[in-house]
Amino acid sequence: MSEGKKGRSGRGSERMFTRVKTAKGRKISSTRWLERQLNDPYVHLAQKEGYRSRAAYKLIELDDRFKFLLPGRSVIDLGAAPGGWAQVAAQRAKGGRIIGIDIQEMDSLPNVELMVMDFMADDAPDKVIALAGGRVDAVVSDMAAPVTGHKNTDHLRTMSLAEAAAYFSFDALKPGGLFCAKVFQGGTEGGLLDELKSRFTQVSHVKPKASRKESVELYVVARGFKG
Repeated sequence: MSEGKKGRSGRGSERMFTRVKTAKGRKISSTRWLERQLNDPYVHLAQKEGYRSRAAYKLIELDDRFKFLLPGRSVIDLGAAPGGWAQVAAQRAKGGRIIGIDIQEMDSLPNVELMVMDFMADDAPDKVIALAGGRVDAVVSDMAAPVTGHKNTDHLRTMSLAEAAAYFSFDALKPGGLFCAKVFQGGTEGGLLDELKSRFTQVSHVKPKASRKESVELYVVARGFKG
């Protein structure tokens, strides 16, 4: 690795840009990913502040704007691994019930109940609602399908996850609740957008500053679940 010119991180501190040399046997795409990680201010901030992923700062921005992680609120985090969003929810919704669901196991988190399950299973909503002791105040999801490199395929696969998360939220939310999920640029579309507008009082699309500039991700935030 070599050092390049100085740049500024997200909190204004100066850092030297780290350039990664392509090693024998390492793909160019892997080299670019490593270089991006080493020079990402949110990666360094997450390490400094103890978050499991840089994605934590996306939820922080979304909550700063929409203020849904209030003390005592109950939250379900779909596809919770590695746990950055669940950490933020537990910190901000103090005294509330935070449930993280993922198909793979995760290390435990303070004040978070973790479930290893496929949230798209037919019995998932009933199991989660039973654990939560009833319907919840918010359902959030930062899930995206593994990237194939084919733009249309990646878009469709991620949108299918967003749609599944939305329909899960219809079963799990209290009246007045909030749903938030990752979608791709262009936003929620077609039947899903119509469905959200019919079931919530307000639907917005947001790109947090913590989302990388080159990323095509957006987040749909639907507020005021009608039940």
